[in-house]
Order: sequence, then structure tokens, then C-alpha cells
Amino acid sequence: MYVCRTDGRHVAWYDREAGRVNLLSEEHGEEVLAVLGPFLTGSVTVGPPPVPTAAELALLSLHPDDDLAPNRPGEALLVALDRDPGPPRRLRPDPRRRALAAERTVGEALDRLEGAGWHTLHSVPLPGGDRIHHLVIGPGGLFCVRSLYARRQRVRVADPMVAVGRHEPRPLLRRLRADADRASYALTAEVRPVLALTEPADLAVPAPLREARVLKDTDLPELARMGGVLKAADVEALHAMARDRHTWARV
Repeated sequence: MYVCRTDGRHVAWYDREAGRVNLLSEEHGEEVLAVLGPFLTGSVTVGPPPVPTAAELALLSLHPDDDLAPNRPGEALLVALDRDPGPPRRLRPDPRRRALAAERTVGEALDRLEGAGWHTLHSVPLPGGDRIHHLVIGPGGLFCVRSLYARRQRVRVADPMVAVGRHEPRPLLRRLRADADRASYALTAEVRPVLALTEPADLAVPAPLREARVLKDTDLPELARMGGVLKAADVEALHAMARDRHTWARV
């Protein structure tokens, strides 16, 4: 809601969502508040317009094609399946669709943390065709999250090997740590690895893991309870840096 002088020039505006009255000239402060009085709700901050942060200025120059923030969970798999859906009839389920289901489940759980001051980027591309499934940035730090489909299967973790059901163990934690290291290099900040399992029947981690966590998808809200690592301004600056595709070009 804007406040104008009789000659049509703006002197202030009221941002209801931010709870702020922005004054272009303090000499009109009392008059502006008198006019806006009937429309103000709750506590309101009054003052000059806030100076844009470095992160906000960086976003203004970011081309939409280079912005990773709009990526959906499993974006890369969605594109791959759209280009090559595979045969209509298969003896076994397409593993890409199971992987997509896992990324969607984990991604949606992480997206729900946004109200607590967290940001999540999905399908962050890395050179060589690799990608980070989910990059989570918030008050508790930065996390490189890899989704793993484990519905109704037993999962056993013996660092760095992860065995799902009757499948052969794979060194998933080694690859996850490598992805986290690449993210740390790109963002010049510590990024911790997290393996997120979707709907496992059972999870066994006999020994403590080195610098990594293994969580069920239902336990991901635990990340929101972590804090004291990054200030809000640092979270926004790192998010602005991470959402730029060019940040990941040389890692």
C-alpha cells in the first residue's frame, strides 16, 4: 500500500507481510502513520527502506536458466524419463522410477523445513554427469543429502558399504562423502553428508559413522532442530551462491 503526496509523488509504502512501513522521507513520518493508521495490523517497524543484501543483489543478476532453485525433487530423473520412458512392459520395475520415488519423498520432507529458515536445492548438477540429490542450507549448517529407495527392505550400514535387502552392498557412503567434499569446495563452507532412506523395514548401523549420518525419511525433520551454526544472513548468502549453476562448474 503506497502513500503519495498531492502531487502524486510516493513518500512511503506499507509492506503488510514484512510488517514494515518504509519511509522515503522521515519528515513525513507522522503524516504517513496517520494516513496508514486504519490499515496497520500487529507490530510494525517504521524506517527507511532496507538496503538490499549482497545475496539479494546477486539474485537480481541471475539468469533464470542458471537458477537451480526451481528444480523439483528428482528433476534430473524426470527429464531422463521424459526423454526415454523405456519399454511399456518390463519384467522388473524401472530402477529410475524407484529412485525418483525416493527423491520425491525425501525432497518433499526437506521442503517442509523452509518455514524454519531452511532452503533446499534439488538435483544440483556436478561436472562429469554427477549430481547432488538435495543440498540443504539452514541454521544448523549445510547438508548434502542422498536419497535411497528402501521401501519394506532391511538396510545394513557397514561404513562405507550400504546393503539394501538382498542386493549386494555398495560403497554409497564413500560417494556421498565425495559429493559433500565437492560441495564444500564450491561453497567454501563445511557440507556434511546425510544418507536418507525411504520407508525401510529396518535399519542397522552397528558402528558409529565417520562424518556422516543415516536417517529415515521420517527422521529428516530432526535437521530443523539443529541450529547455532549459521546466521540468517549467512544462510541467505550461501543459498544465493548455491542456486547459481555456475558455482558448480569447476568442482
